[in-house]
Amino acid sequence: MTNTATTTPAQASPATARPDEADSNGRPLVELRHVDKHFGDLHVLKDINLTVSKGEVLVVLGPSGSGKSTMCRTINRLETIDSGSILIDGTPLPQEGRELTRLRAEVGMVFQQFNLFANKTIIDNVMLAPVKVRHVSKQDAHDEAMELLARVGVDSQAEKYPAQLSGGQQQRVAIARALAMHPKVMLFDEPTSALDPEMVNEVLDVMLELAGEGMTMICVTHEMGFARKAADRVVFMADGKILETGAPDDFFEHPRTERAKDFLSKIIDH
Repeated sequence: MTNTATTTPAQASPATARPDEADSNGRPLVELRHVDKHFGDLHVLKDINLTVSKGEVLVVLGPSGSGKSTMCRTINRLETIDSGSILIDGTPLPQEGRELTRLRAEVGMVFQQFNLFANKTIIDNVMLAPVKVRHVSKQDAHDEAMELLARVGVDSQAEKYPAQLSGGQQQRVAIARALAMHPKVMLFDEPTSALDPEMVNEVLDVMLELAGEGMTMICVTHEMGFARKAADRVVFMADGKILETGAPDDFFEHPRTERAKDFLSKIIDH
């Protein structure tokens, strides 16, 4: 599916930076070193090496079963790895315990399914983690939650329950919920795949705005239009490996591997 989403230019936040504004310490914000992962006999990630700079928007493309969603989920340890290492802002991803909880708070994630608490209102869904994990006061959490819901265009739905919202609205709430933790990086695992076609653009518009503001983002998606518009770099995966990485125009116009050429011909033709 090709995205035709449009958005107005976002005002850059002084607290964010694009990839050409190098971090003062020179290290990547996210780094995967020789990461391997098996599901039983299935080798789903094969020697993955990847760095993501502060403020960079990285879009991960590839056929189903390529390992891209698994790779995304390893970055906040929703999936364990068999070997290699993953670092967030120079800190190795902990195995478990409080340090893992703390680091996960810095890595926001938006899933294919919205994963909102059905028995809580929209505002309570967004407030929950800042109050419970970061120990923010309820009033401060409420005020910021309303600002974030307004930012994604659903503040008028704050007192409703998830079932009363459309899929697109629920996904925008999920984005607001992730942003409420002030993450250093946002992970998106095919965030539009469960949406009806007419709801896709409203979510992509929010993601485009975040990209324009300098949020560090790793996005697994099939939305080629979004990849062209928002990505600083495209990673192409197949069979558990990273086969290509480069600027969007280079990848879409001049793919280097036969596997990427085949993938793009099927996407573009359909």
